[in-house]
Amino acid sequence: MERNSEIELRLLIEAIYLKYSYDFRDYSGASIKRRVNHALSQFECNTISALQDKVLHDPAAFMQLLQLLTIPVSEMFRDPSHFLAIRKEVVPLLRTWPSIKIWIAGCSTGEEVYSMAILLREEGLLDRTIIYATDINPHSLEKAKQGIFSLENVRAYTANYQQAGGQCSFADYYTAAYDYAIFDKTLRENVTFADHSLATDSVFSETQLISCRNVLIYFNKKLQDRAFGLFHESLCHRGFLVLGSKETPDFSAFGDHFQAMVKQERIYRKS
Repeated sequence: MERNSEIELRLLIEAIYLKYSYDFRDYSGASIKRRVNHALSQFECNTISALQDKVLHDPAAFMQLLQLLTIPVSEMFRDPSHFLAIRKEVVPLLRTWPSIKIWIAGCSTGEEVYSMAILLREEGLLDRTIIYATDINPHSLEKAKQGIFSLENVRAYTANYQQAGGQCSFADYYTAAYDYAIFDKTLRENVTFADHSLATDSVFSETQLISCRNVLIYFNKKLQDRAFGLFHESLCHRGFLVLGSKETPDFSAFGDHFQAMVKQERIYRKS
């Protein structure tokens, strides 16, 4: 039975790629397997083959499955010490560029985007910065564009913001309405939200900083190497690469192309 499931899983991933052009073939096997097994209960399917049949013939069902395969897990100013390090160590160097381009890869529902925009505004850099916020999930991108988050969550984000060196009252950046917080639309005036896959797409701009946090942990080594190649190609001379707490370029094919700047916070520079 286990062997059958492995075959069915490979066929499902291949079918998704052939029908919808979403490429999960080099994602971590354990992660995809766990999420597909969860999807079986959500779709009330007894086998992965039954799930494949459903999503191949019903694009709406595939979009439902995509939400489960790309579960967005994020929060504003996640790991506050990380943002504090960007503020103290990276921002003074970003100031040396007359204009700045930042790529937030795997932006999910936008928490990282708004965190970065707030930090840049407080440091006087937002007006001369273009932020590219990309993800493969169109529903997540739409939510990110709206800038509306649960007020309960935003209250929790306030402590993160303060620990990250926030200079204002966090409430200054949003308007509370019912149970939601609507973030100031001027924060996203210089943000371009776009569909982009690290598995299949290429570089679209030269950037000074790339933030890709807690995305690569879901990739196998081959796809991680591809992503690091894209980042290396996109970053300008001595540009910054910002990763998640369990991610590093050290053991990738591009390990020699990045040097640690603040190793504990996973901040690297193109060497």
